[in-house]
Amino acid sequence: MVPGTVFGVTAPAKSRRTTASAKDLLAAAVGAVPGGSSRPGQEEMATAIERAVKQREHLLVQAGTGTGKSLAYLTPALLVDGPVVVSTATLALQNQLVEHDLPRLSAAVEPVLKRRPTFAVLKGRHHYLCVAKLEHADEEEPTDTLFDDAPAARSTQWLGEAGRLGKQIQRVQAWAEKTTTGDRDELDPGVDDTAWRQVSMPARDCVGAARCPYGAECFAEASRARAREADIVVTNHSLLAVDMLADRHIVPPHKLLIVDEAHELADRVSSAAQAELTPEAVERAAKRARPLVTPAAGESLAAASDSLLLGLADLPAGRLTTGLPPLLHQALLLLDAATRACLDGIGDIKADDPDPVRKQQAKAHLDELSTTTQRLLEESDFDVAWIEKNDLGNGRRALVVAPLSVAGTLATNLYDERTVVATSATLTLGGRFDTVARSLGLPGAVVPAARSGNGLTPDAPPVSGDGWTSLDVGSPFDYPKQGILYVAAHLPRPAASGLPDAAGEELLKLVEALGGRTLGLFSSRRAATQAAELLRAKTDLPVLLQGEETLPILVRKFKEQKESCLFGVMSLWQGVDVPGDACQLVVIDRLPFPRPDEPLAAARAAAVDATGGSGFASVSVPIAAVRLAQGVGRLIRSTGDKGVVAVLDSRLETARGYGAFLRKSLPPFWYTTRPDVAFGALQRLAKQ
Repeated sequence: MVPGTVFGVTAPAKSRRTTASAKDLLAAAVGAVPGGSSRPGQEEMATAIERAVKQREHLLVQAGTGTGKSLAYLTPALLVDGPVVVSTATLALQNQLVEHDLPRLSAAVEPVLKRRPTFAVLKGRHHYLCVAKLEHADEEEPTDTLFDDAPAARSTQWLGEAGRLGKQIQRVQAWAEKTTTGDRDELDPGVDDTAWRQVSMPARDCVGAARCPYGAECFAEASRARAREADIVVTNHSLLAVDMLADRHIVPPHKLLIVDEAHELADRVSSAAQAELTPEAVERAAKRARPLVTPAAGESLAAASDSLLLGLADLPAGRLTTGLPPLLHQALLLLDAATRACLDGIGDIKADDPDPVRKQQAKAHLDELSTTTQRLLEESDFDVAWIEKNDLGNGRRALVVAPLSVAGTLATNLYDERTVVATSATLTLGGRFDTVARSLGLPGAVVPAARSGNGLTPDAPPVSGDGWTSLDVGSPFDYPKQGILYVAAHLPRPAASGLPDAAGEELLKLVEALGGRTLGLFSSRRAATQAAELLRAKTDLPVLLQGEETLPILVRKFKEQKESCLFGVMSLWQGVDVPGDACQLVVIDRLPFPRPDEPLAAARAAAVDATGGSGFASVSVPIAAVRLAQGVGRLIRSTGDKGVVAVLDSRLETARGYGAFLRKSLPPFWYTTRPDVAFGALQRLAKQ
């Protein structure tokens, strides 16, 4: 095992005194790239961030695709004393920063700064190998392979599972002897989630380095130590959200926070603040607690699991709009009493406890159950509760609770004692910043986005709000000349789920006009499957369907096979980057409004309706605008790209009010509702 680090001493803040400006560092970074050239929007963004830091003012920056926003925010970050934290929503962007952008930037600016800047990645504790857990990995039976079959069947199944699991754990043990980071992403080939759970430690189960026998060798603590000493710390929105909810003691202290893909932040905070109860989780907690408490206390927790299962059995999936049903309420009362009794039985963890790790695990699970149970019993107007069911798979039942809004949480915890720069290609909805600003908890005036008619550069300087500033730096792409937004206004308004016959016929004509090269973004798996079946039956084009192979493999094949089509659902609407002529047609089957059975969106809309407003306009339309902008953004990824976005939902043209709002949220493509114009453009592209 590679020795760890001595912890507990925070590195002093590094002084970054220099006469260089953000523009100087950006010029050095761009000059180090063969054929690199400056971009007006990139320079303006870097300068605006430098100014915001000096004025201690928060900044929203919309930077269209192709702006080069990573370098635009990393260069001014190098002028700030102490660590600067960069948070991303996707693993793809995190990897891009750590593996490509930051190494190149560090080398490029070294002559200017007279030193080479450092950077580190900070992930959640469960991403790192736990030495304490690894020592006992062979002793643990996987908690998610408990079977209720007959003994012989269970034995055969578990033996096969145990043999496969044992081989994976042995591979992790061999890797543990040579890894310096313990980061799961560096284990190649990797192991499945079941195996990794046996060798990693969730934050809630950790006793802390001071009380752990292996604290001096802890990889998670080592990652935090590296982060404290780095110039740039790259993390993710999920960990940032947990940090905010945990009084900000996970991410190292910093003066500047850069939130990339900021349109995702509120949803990630909602997820972090969400909690659930399942009979299986209660049963696992009872199993952990049983050796540490009286038999009566252990039995009470097992009985509470049965009661919860019974309370959930006959209830339909969906939001609980009239409070907890009687059986479910009674189950929660039993669970509340049982968890309290077990926690009292375990007591405090002392320095001389023989096995503090297992005791902490038992307490952590019980604490979580107790907190969630009490939260549900309170039935607060600020929370939304619903039931999830999975009758198609393992029959899972869950009682879930989440905050109605996280704007207040963000207002309280995101902006205090640091400057926040939030950036994305999708921050203006309907041409304005105010909707996203409210969702991020920013106070003050409504601030319009400034963008010129051709979308290349802004036509006005940043406008100040109440403690924050907004800026739209546009995009280097000439959208009206590079792309067409075609809305099939002649199609019937979509009604039933799936792909309507008329939309299928339109899709077939569009794809045949181009000869493939199509990314199909669908509102449901059923619609995507119907579209794939239609094209496979009517054409000889290769059709790739999400779910038939892993997403990275599908995207690679889509890039390599010029005439192929890739069809899928929401995870394809953002993060898929296919520049060039492999993707010249993006088809969207319908406007991506949240489904009526999405509990949080429905509850938030109902809350607005209750105050006399329009929940549809205030909640559903902005959600659709962000999703639609992300999907449309898959088409033009470089200055040489050309193509057509085809929306098979006539409401984008015909709906009064929200149709125009949604169109204003999109890049300024050349717009048409004429099929002959779209088909003609695709036929010309096919000949190029």
